[in-house]
Amino acid sequence: MSSILITGASSGLGAGLAANYAAPGVHLALIGRNAQRLEVTAALCRARGATVAMGLYDVGEAEPLGSWLVEQDQHTPFNLVIAAAGVSAGTGDEDRPEGVALAALQVRSNLLGTIHTIEPLLPRMIARGAGHVAVVSSTAALRGLPYSPGYSASKAGIRAYGEALRALLRPQGIAVTVVVPGFFDTPMTNRWKGPTPFMLSLDKMVAAVRKGLDARRSRIIVPRLLAMGTQAADLMPAPLGDRIMRGFRFRIEPGQ
Repeated sequence: MSSILITGASSGLGAGLAANYAAPGVHLALIGRNAQRLEVTAALCRARGATVAMGLYDVGEAEPLGSWLVEQDQHTPFNLVIAAAGVSAGTGDEDRPEGVALAALQVRSNLLGTIHTIEPLLPRMIARGAGHVAVVSSTAALRGLPYSPGYSASKAGIRAYGEALRALLRPQGIAVTVVVPGFFDTPMTNRWKGPTPFMLSLDKMVAAVRKGLDARRSRIIVPRLLAMGTQAADLMPAPLGDRIMRGFRFRIEPGQ
């Protein structure tokens, strides 16, 4: 039996991947914070033949999440762990800073949430000498967005964490994939008020990520043109890159 853990499964990419993987012979452990939305995802996955375990947890809290993850892995060892949970926010009116609480919330949920998901399971994967871990970063990790510094920092941390884990764990038989998505249609993106270049549907993003995970690619970058443009801004002299990024104006409406 294939056993897959997916966080952020109540919405967006996590929910889309859960539905995509759901099939007879597949066990899904799904984590989310919204009980009603998580149950909708779980019901769809069960209808497609998968067995489902649900965990209603905030990944920003290391416990009791860690204990539940280990219990699930003891019952049905995970072949694939996808850390997709995340939140977003941005600067206030008149380009005022986010403030400590809002910036820290994003680092806690996104970066620490990824660490809280993966670290409890690594000793067990290492003991088995097998497994696949995927972390979901963002093109915002490639060059910080001036109107969303906390989100950019959290996603840059996820990217660095995943790249480091891959180099560390490959000799021990564990694959690590760093997913770097651009814009795609989700409730989180709906809160983004500004340009969304190379926007993809959720289905297309899910299909691209699934294809890369099936091939155990080290990196999944979709769409590449957006990533290349962001990286180009990072390679420019800082004043020029800053001016370009300031021109890419947007606001993120409150919500998670």
